[in-house]
Amino acid sequence: MIETMDRQSAITTVREEIVRAARDAGRDPATVTLVAVSKTFGVEAIEPVIAAGQRVFGENRVQEAKAKWPALIARHPGIELHLVGSLQSNKAKDAVALFDAIHSVDRTSLAEALAKEIVKQGRRPLLFVEVNTGAETQKSGVLPQEADAFLAACRDRYGLVISGLMCIPPHEEAPAPHFALTAKIARRNGLKLLSMGMSADFPTAIAFGATHVRVGTAIFGTRVPIRNEL
Repeated sequence: MIETMDRQSAITTVREEIVRAARDAGRDPATVTLVAVSKTFGVEAIEPVIAAGQRVFGENRVQEAKAKWPALIARHPGIELHLVGSLQSNKAKDAVALFDAIHSVDRTSLAEALAKEIVKQGRRPLLFVEVNTGAETQKSGVLPQEADAFLAACRDRYGLVISGLMCIPPHEEAPAPHFALTAKIARRNGLKLLSMGMSADFPTAIAFGATHVRVGTAIFGTRVPIRNEL
């Protein structure tokens, strides 16, 4: 279990690796946003990471985020919260109200639900379309060959502003080709943001243009279940 000082040291190490990877790729490290993925971890684990200066966090589930983040945000103004997990259409209302970015837009029913809530609430979270680059049946995401049409539908049919793409490469495959494919789809659609890379592969993702890296285990340690997780 990673404790307070270990988590602060861990995030410092991750930041240093981001700087190194960005410079190796000829990029400004400031163009890479670290999203500290705090899913399944409670307030006591998150507070030290906030104390270390981290202000951008990611969660996988709307209900879990609702249970812990409003109080944290009240105590620590300036927190930016990202939804990095799959989103059910019936949770669109809560997601738009709570999150500053949603990385998992992946179907027309969700696009429609988000569009309605964005208009109703007057909030405009950053939106990323998730691309299932490995065509894995157990994963959500738009297939690469369908991404252009889906992005057009989001824009033209639902009036959504899509800012970027997100991908999660297959666990057993080299991530580089999947990052390259996602970046290619983004370029041809004029999208500037790329949510790519996790604890094991974020330096590679940065080399392929990632603007947001989603790092959890390398900061918080091994995942632990939380009570009443939904």
